[in-house]
Amino acid sequence: MAISNRSQSGAIYEHIEVKNPVTSEIIGSIPQTSADEIKETIERARDAQIGWGALSPSERVGYIRRWADLVWEQQETLIKINRRETGKTDSGAFLEIIVLDNILQYYIHHAPNFLKTQQRRTIVPFIQKAKVFYKPHGVVGVISPWNYPYLLGLIDLVPALIAGNSALLKPSEVTPFTAEYAIKLMHEAGIPRDVVQVIHGDGRAGATLVEHVDYIAFTGSTATGRKVAETAAKRLIPYSLELGGKDPCIVLEDADLDMTAAGLVRSAFENAGQVCISVERVYADARIYDALMDKLLYYAGKYQMGSDDGMDIHMGSMTNTRELERTEAHIHDAISKGARVVFGGRRRPELGPLFFEPTILADVDHAMDVMRQETFGPILPVMKFHNLEEAIRLANDSEYGLSASIFTRDFKRAEAIARRLDSGDVSVNRPQMVVATPSLPSGGQRNSGVGRRNGKEGLLRFTHTQSFLTDNLFGQQPELRLADPFSLQVAMVLRTIRRYIKFI
Repeated sequence: MAISNRSQSGAIYEHIEVKNPVTSEIIGSIPQTSADEIKETIERARDAQIGWGALSPSERVGYIRRWADLVWEQQETLIKINRRETGKTDSGAFLEIIVLDNILQYYIHHAPNFLKTQQRRTIVPFIQKAKVFYKPHGVVGVISPWNYPYLLGLIDLVPALIAGNSALLKPSEVTPFTAEYAIKLMHEAGIPRDVVQVIHGDGRAGATLVEHVDYIAFTGSTATGRKVAETAAKRLIPYSLELGGKDPCIVLEDADLDMTAAGLVRSAFENAGQVCISVERVYADARIYDALMDKLLYYAGKYQMGSDDGMDIHMGSMTNTRELERTEAHIHDAISKGARVVFGGRRRPELGPLFFEPTILADVDHAMDVMRQETFGPILPVMKFHNLEEAIRLANDSEYGLSASIFTRDFKRAEAIARRLDSGDVSVNRPQMVVATPSLPSGGQRNSGVGRRNGKEGLLRFTHTQSFLTDNLFGQQPELRLADPFSLQVAMVLRTIRRYIKFI
């Protein structure tokens, strides 16, 4: 909730209250950074980027290594801050740290090589030489969501810094303190304060950021992402977007049903389903549908929900009323159209105002919102299919294309299916694993986004190329004609040679 106050000088400013979703306790407030303050922050970042960009990639990586070690030392504090803001479990908050740490170690070891100057072949060998430089964009703006305030706040920001950019982070106003603490540790690791900064506020702050930075990385809803893209396009600045998802899972008849059921429960209900790469819809072969449902009920019955400490608590609170009400609406719509709730389906107010039971739905179909619209809540709808073509068609029957998964013992068959799925990634027997694999690029198709994070691709998006060519003019004379006889003769000879020898 935004509250206006008046300073001693008489100026009116706003601050936003931050609540613990488990207790509804106000845990603090943040100031809404004004448009003028954001512009001033960007100018400081632009000045600081010159010196930061002049460092070698290895030198910049050294700062990131020191920061990663500080985070690891302070993980208990970071977990505590994260849990107070989001309502998630100990294991969920720790997961953010360990996934990003793996990504950091990957870039620490590989980024200097990815960013080094490349030698390229030229049209005229020996006389000409060519190189490609990777140069930073300048000031990168990062707008991150509330569901993974550490991981998604830093997963774009860190490669942007390694590439030589300065960066401004605008975390969600729902979860600002996790980001604040992470950036504080960056400063303690020696990264200059103007090189990486935090601004706060609602959509107005984000809009101002997009209007003035040199690159924008946004993670959030498809509707807001489209607005970000429109503004970036008008300014002709590059951008990347990770947006919504309705991620399908296909369960084939040869799947290990115990591993499948446990994997589906884990990946559908992690962070109370508030995950863009959560399994949101399952298509199970009719031959094993009933057996799979029995296994799902068995493992869901062992799933522990609560706000207690410890790694044995599997699911915590939802974070926002909006997502809880959407979850209920999808359940009610499905029931009205013939679906059955076979597990869960109720609020648990005795645990906290935003606790909702993990829910499994049977007898669902594509007439139901739960199979077409993003839920972002703890629902696992399971639909049977009678042939593989039907399963692939249903999996692709969505405006989204972020992530997908398959359960099977036949990896060759899985690969053939994956090539036909319109999604940014496909995991076999381990949903959500691609984003946790640092070498693999991940990102969405269609309304799920633009661009890729992780891997070489995720680093190089924060650079632009500059090509460099030299010509020693050997054997050449001053000439005004573009195609003089000597040049034409050389071109004809080279064309003949290139039919048999690869020069470029």
